[in-house]
Amino acid sequence: MTRRRGGPSDGGLQGAGAPHGGMDATTAPHRIPPEMPQYGEANHIFELMQNMLEQLLIHQPKDPILFMISHLQRDNNNVPKIVILGPPASGKTTIAMWLCKHLNSNLLTVENLIAREFSSLAAGARRHYQNVTKVPSTLLVRLIQERVSEEDCIRRGWILDGIPETREQALMIQTLGITPRHVIVLSSPDTVLIERNLGKRIDPQTGEIYHTTFDWPPEAEIQNRLVVPEGISELETARKLLEYHRNIIRILPAYPKILKVISADQPCMDVFYQALTYAQTSHRSNAPFTPRVLLCGPVGSGKRLQAALLAQKYGLVNVHCGQLLKEAVADKSKVGELIQPYFQKKMAVPDSIIMKVLDQRLSQQDSVQKGWVLHGFPRDQDQAHMLHSLGHQPSRLSSTSASSRKPPLMLLLVLHLHGTLYIVPVIGSRFTAWCFNQRLWKPGFAPFLLCEPGRAVTISGRQFFSELRWE
Repeated sequence: MTRRRGGPSDGGLQGAGAPHGGMDATTAPHRIPPEMPQYGEANHIFELMQNMLEQLLIHQPKDPILFMISHLQRDNNNVPKIVILGPPASGKTTIAMWLCKHLNSNLLTVENLIAREFSSLAAGARRHYQNVTKVPSTLLVRLIQERVSEEDCIRRGWILDGIPETREQALMIQTLGITPRHVIVLSSPDTVLIERNLGKRIDPQTGEIYHTTFDWPPEAEIQNRLVVPEGISELETARKLLEYHRNIIRILPAYPKILKVISADQPCMDVFYQALTYAQTSHRSNAPFTPRVLLCGPVGSGKRLQAALLAQKYGLVNVHCGQLLKEAVADKSKVGELIQPYFQKKMAVPDSIIMKVLDQRLSQQDSVQKGWVLHGFPRDQDQAHMLHSLGHQPSRLSSTSASSRKPPLMLLLVLHLHGTLYIVPVIGSRFTAWCFNQRLWKPGFAPFLLCEPGRAVTISGRQFFSELRWE
């Protein structure tokens, strides 16, 4: 099937003043090539323009054009902008430091903000801190504004450790246009935190935090230089916890859609993996998009029924691969004539013919405008490659299971990069997954694997656990 663009007979783009069934060029229905919305989604055009508009309104530059050019040249829309909050002894500084190293970002704490040289604001903050061991909120926020405006924070992002401390600070930071993309809050029972705080030790040379029970360094040199920090007594810790609980309940409403609470009462590495996974996820965008749903599942799991329900509820085009082939044969089309011999001999139809039929259906105007839900294809890696090569990338992946008592099967992608094994979702940002060996996932293709969430996967004699969930 050849798709035509333009011309009054098919609802194409009309020339100025061209008649179209009584409608002029401004009201005639326009044919939108499928490449347009896919390009907009793939390159995040909506988010780009939204972010640029936000920055214009926040900074209100005298020359908006030059400001927008400078903003686009920075290319820093995806750098980390993270806030990590938590009670004393929850491990937030340790997690923040690990995230900084892993994401190659900048760590911002009260201590390193006031310790900065060649800053009059920092010098004033140090004088306040020496007198009352606290920095006024107005001065602290100005220090943050000064720091995040520097080139390294613009290029590599920033991670705020324990800031904001109060709702007043949170609102002041937001007023200045300093908006985090991810807010991580660590939580743990107070009794656990008091016990944990008593064993805290600090390396004055590196700033690393250790613990006498849970994280003692094996090197004798490091052990000898560890010091006991001030204010870790049981009474002092209880006082700090009371102040924290009083403030945190007023801070959290300032970040309603970008907040994640992680239990700190578990191994530190587990906390880090969950924090890293969240910091690398993209939040759901407000951008308009065309749903392209790929529905997967074993035989008898109800894919056809679920596809029909999805199509009915959201107005999608229901695309069933097997049904398309039967319709092509019934219509006695040229493609149907190619399919007919395989049906008669009860043989599998070649992928090249299937892809031709699918491409025709998915390229029709109703599929482009309304979106589609596809089931029955692809069934293997080669078919997935072929579907991708024709430009029909799903924007959502869903799966069905034959039994409601078992977790649904998830379609995973097994990657082997630089000697490290990764198990990640194949398609879409609707899943979160663990990234193994503290290394970032990178796109690539590899064999499919079906795995139940939370179950161990054995590959090459090693076991890995998949932690998948719907967001």
